[in-house]
Amino acid sequence: MHPKWTALSWQHAIVQAPMAGSQGSALALAVCQAGGMGSLPGAMLSHEALSAELKILREQARGPWNVNFFCHTPPPPDEAAQARWRDTLHAFYEEAGIDPSSIPASPGRVPFSHAVADVVEPFAPPVVSFHFGLPAPDLLARVKGWGSLVMSSATTVDEARWLQSHGADAIIAQGLEAGGHRGLFLNNDLSTQLGTFALLPQVLAAVDVPVVAAGGIADAAGVRAALALGASAVQVGTAYLCCHEASTSPVHRAALLSPESHHTELTTLFSGRPARGIVNRLMRTLGPRHPAAPAFPTANAAVAPLRAHFEAQGQGDCSPLWAGQNTRGCRAVSAAEVTQALALGLA
Repeated sequence: MHPKWTALSWQHAIVQAPMAGSQGSALALAVCQAGGMGSLPGAMLSHEALSAELKILREQARGPWNVNFFCHTPPPPDEAAQARWRDTLHAFYEEAGIDPSSIPASPGRVPFSHAVADVVEPFAPPVVSFHFGLPAPDLLARVKGWGSLVMSSATTVDEARWLQSHGADAIIAQGLEAGGHRGLFLNNDLSTQLGTFALLPQVLAAVDVPVVAAGGIADAAGVRAALALGASAVQVGTAYLCCHEASTSPVHRAALLSPESHHTELTTLFSGRPARGIVNRLMRTLGPRHPAAPAFPTANAAVAPLRAHFEAQGQGDCSPLWAGQNTRGCRAVSAAEVTQALALGLA
């Protein structure tokens, strides 16, 4: 076992998945206080907000905590692609009374960089995790120099091997059931994606670092099954989305607690990259993966005003209602209660 992993010294081997847009430090802190590992999504935070959130976790968290970043390469500006995307959304703009020419461009999520590392370094998080691979070697070395354990998501065995060979201390085996963005980074072929309990044993056989199982785990039975296969821990996201400490929107919460939550799909409409969410009107109208959706993360700019318009009416027609395939763990309770229920599978 990796010495940094052994040194984490946590009560419950349960990682709360970082969920940008649906949480801040409050959820992460609550999970930490309940004996799990809380996670802070850092990719969408300003430097000032990131610093403030890290300060809270450093001062108040009990046990290890994690901060997560993306490692994508931002695409070059492509106004023609943005124009095609806005044209595709024309009927929705017309219904909402929105002038698409008034929508400003937005870079969306930004990747981990030395500028972000400057903000994070004083806090030396116990764990730093990444999505879409790993940062450049000099950046990775800098993170490891703080003493942080480095985790990243693998959606295939090849990605797991790549992560180990490039310096990951632990690997998150992200099954196809998982909500939110797929962590794929070696290719975009969705036919290579496996379910959690098919992926997990193959990753365990291929690498020598701790493996965290993620995707579709929402109760103690799922935790027990993952550990029986050899996982060192589990990562759970969807089951925390309706917790009191989450900042999940009312529209998103209602969808998670409705029968519609049982129908999810991988879609590129909200960011340009495959991510699992509850099927809604935009996905049904355009199809979940429309070829006009521009490259990640720039698709969001054109959809954001539509999301705001319909959510103001209590509708999630154009909202990214991220959810995994197993939403039965979603309850309007405290994060501590969810963590304790999951921990029954560790006994």
